[in-house]
Amino acid sequence: MFKNLKIALSLSFLIVMASCQKSNQSDDLVVDDEVFESEEFVEHHTALNSLDYMGIYKGVLPCADCEGIQTTVELGSGNSYTKKVIYLGKDDQEVIETSGTFSWNEGGNTITLNEEEEPNQYFVGENILFHLDMEGNRIEGELAEKYQLNKE
Repeated sequence: MFKNLKIALSLSFLIVMASCQKSNQSDDLVVDDEVFESEEFVEHHTALNSLDYMGIYKGVLPCADCEGIQTTVELGSGNSYTKKVIYLGKDDQEVIETSGTFSWNEGGNTITLNEEEEPNQYFVGENILFHLDMEGNRIEGELAEKYQLNKE
């Protein structure tokens, strides 16, 4: 009788343990790529509404008559900005600071620093601002990488 009790307890223990274990079956998440490629999705997801663009961006932009223009642009709430530039290699290396507001283009991917002289547009990417030319186009060629401000 003791042997039957021992077997019954062992079986009960195994049944309880088996029922407590997590299932190895996983629920697969199915993502339909067509949703993300649709025009409706693309039109609604822009730098303006999809990126954490506020913050401080720094870099050294090319300069025709100096070693470079150390540039800092801080984008803040209420579409405010502060821009600081230092002309490197000049006798007088004072910090020139301006501030004001920026506005977004219709596509939601480019900002214009409203109180700045042209070129005053930046294409907004993930943790990066691309300084644009006088016509608002990305700078291409060998110096393209020099026209970037990286987010701190």
